[in-house]
Amino acid sequence: MPAPTIRHGGVGDLDGVIEVMNAAFDAQFGERWTRSQCAGILPMSGVELRIASLGASAPIGFSLMRTVADEAELLLIAVAPEARRRGIGQALLEDFIDRAIADGARHLHLEVRDGNPAIRMYHAAGFAVAGRRHEYYHGANGGHHDALTLRKTVES
Repeated sequence: MPAPTIRHGGVGDLDGVIEVMNAAFDAQFGERWTRSQCAGILPMSGVELRIASLGASAPIGFSLMRTVADEAELLLIAVAPEARRRGIGQALLEDFIDRAIADGARHLHLEVRDGNPAIRMYHAAGFAVAGRRHEYYHGANGGHHDALTLRKTVES
């Protein structure tokens, strides 16, 4: 499989982003953002949407990040289920880390549902658990799920 192309995204990409997010995030966990939440954050200073695709295909993954001063946060990352286990999530995570460092960030943060298989990928990239938010996610079925906050500090 060829490596994904990762590019800057914008409001015009939101239909594809929402399609990937709805397929990737099970409603039972309450992790999905709405289109209006995504559209609302895009114009904010330091926010960037990144789109992963294969050639000219529709988005197969995306990330949403925010950098402020020396801190960067990975707000969202998702890969379409049919494109998983092909290194796309890893490429998006590496892109986040590289872009954050290039923008001067030294402290990288993300939040993930406890039990999400992506935690292994984050640990392998050097992120460590910094905290827990009890019952942070509220799923469609009424279930509550903890969020883990992860942090990585990079050398300057």
